[in-house]
Amino acid sequence: MPELVLGPMLRHVDATSATLWFETSGPCTVCVEVGGGVLDAPVTASGSTWGVHGHHYAILVVRGLPEASELPYTVHLAEPVAPGAAHPPAARRVWPPVSPDAELAAFPPSAVRTARSDGRLRLAFGSCRRSEPLDAAGVAAVGPDALVELAHRMAFPPSDGPALEPPDVLLMLGDQLYADEPSEPIRERLETARRDPDVADHPEVAEEICTFEEYTWLYTESWSAPPVRWLLSTVPTCMLLDDHDLRDDWNTSQAWREEMRRKPWFDDRVRGALGSYWVYQHLGNLSPAELDREQLLAAITAAEDDDARSALLDDYAERADAEPDTARWSYVRDFGRTATDGTADDGTGGGVRLVAVDCRCSRRLDPGNRAILDDAEWAWVQERAQPEAPVDHLLLASTLPALMVPAFSDVEAWNEAVVRGRWGRWLRGPGEALRQAIDLEHWAAFGTSLHDLLRLLARVASASRPPATVLLLSGDVHCSYTARAQLDGVVGSPTAVHQLVMSPFRNPLKPALRVANRLADVRPVRALAALLARSAGVARPPASWEVEEGPWFDNGVMTVVLEGRSARLEVDHVRVDASGRTLRRTHHRTLV
Repeated sequence: MPELVLGPMLRHVDATSATLWFETSGPCTVCVEVGGGVLDAPVTASGSTWGVHGHHYAILVVRGLPEASELPYTVHLAEPVAPGAAHPPAARRVWPPVSPDAELAAFPPSAVRTARSDGRLRLAFGSCRRSEPLDAAGVAAVGPDALVELAHRMAFPPSDGPALEPPDVLLMLGDQLYADEPSEPIRERLETARRDPDVADHPEVAEEICTFEEYTWLYTESWSAPPVRWLLSTVPTCMLLDDHDLRDDWNTSQAWREEMRRKPWFDDRVRGALGSYWVYQHLGNLSPAELDREQLLAAITAAEDDDARSALLDDYAERADAEPDTARWSYVRDFGRTATDGTADDGTGGGVRLVAVDCRCSRRLDPGNRAILDDAEWAWVQERAQPEAPVDHLLLASTLPALMVPAFSDVEAWNEAVVRGRWGRWLRGPGEALRQAIDLEHWAAFGTSLHDLLRLLARVASASRPPATVLLLSGDVHCSYTARAQLDGVVGSPTAVHQLVMSPFRNPLKPALRVANRLADVRPVRALAALLARSAGVARPPASWEVEEGPWFDNGVMTVVLEGRSARLEVDHVRVDASGRTLRRTHHRTLV
């Protein structure tokens, strides 16, 4: 009888539906029952798994749920119906597990919480999570896991206070995996597997992930710890991919890409990274209507066997890398309700729009015409960021911060100009080497794109009914901070523009780089960085901004709490003391 390998993972949830994702150990039928013991008649959904590269998956949409309800659910697996069988095989419950380990058994039942209509939203976010073991050695290497501590705070309230209110959604902003820096157990597994003569072995990536099969090891390791597994079963998640999901500095520049394309292992890496991302992360980002229209999913489920399905997935991944306009990893999520005329329908506000922007796959890397998003992707972002029906809050999520610490922003802009030849052709090579060595690859390193983004925000803030906030949500930089922006040409707008950065969930910055972050805000350093940028002919961005809070360097989670046209920020970091590890509130403030 097949077993549940990963999941259930609660993904897209709205007022009346919920999407759940599963990996099983073999072909089977997955059955979900929601609301047992709460509803007069539980709501059910079922479907057959589909297989690629020897693994088996299902994604189910449960429709017809009551709004604003907390509904426990169970998961059953049944063997496939044999041809000519008189009766379908009996289903066996696998979630909540019948015989779970003691740690998982201590957590409350998993539940679907359908969306409220009161305009209130709690969105937690962060990025960069290494999956080292949770033992003393793992904690010494990369610190405690913020997602583990988030689960504990939700499930087990402290004796001196209430449980942490669960997020309505958890946004995971890239580097869910470190394919280029796997854990010690994964490296040992790679060494053993690659002794097989049928497995390609390239010394350069002997300790890195390269194939779809190896990527499945990373996902299993990352999502199997009992607290994390419970958390992902009961809090809806949205995800984006970043460079370590494939390899450090992915698509930093044309020079990087040309070098990687010459590597004999790179095509396998692309197929493994983007194929597994589509299966494990991207599908769950889609709404039920988008899942119904997803052409690759339809083709895979209709294919005659797993070999055909695997070939379809591999081809899709290759095209997505070589021809970015054949795939879109960006997506939109709307929370709350608006009337058809764009005004609040019940006095609670116009709701929240999240535009999650992939800024890795669709880059334009021509040195003379660089852009972090190509024309098609940028047109898509502009349209989604300016919806016909105004919203109370616009959240633009990008794995990479748009508003860096000002000195870092100037250095990245200066470097782009140097590599373009502004200081002479002889400095292009050293400039490119510097770009890759110290990761000068954020929005500021694509100056045209940063300026275009800031002008877009100015248009949003100058609309006839502008949002109360535009919140730029990002990760990547292994520290957390907040910044407030003033947009050029925007006068009298009520819109507050904030850059909110939370990184890492679990991968703290090295001590030397912490010092660099603190020095970057020292006046002489800022002045020197600005001088470098101006001397290279870099135009000043059409906005100014200052870091207001931070930087902080501990593993943690940020949460924005949106209600009507108000916005509040909560910052929690993992603290270790004599009593153990816990997620503690280190900062909170009103954003508007």
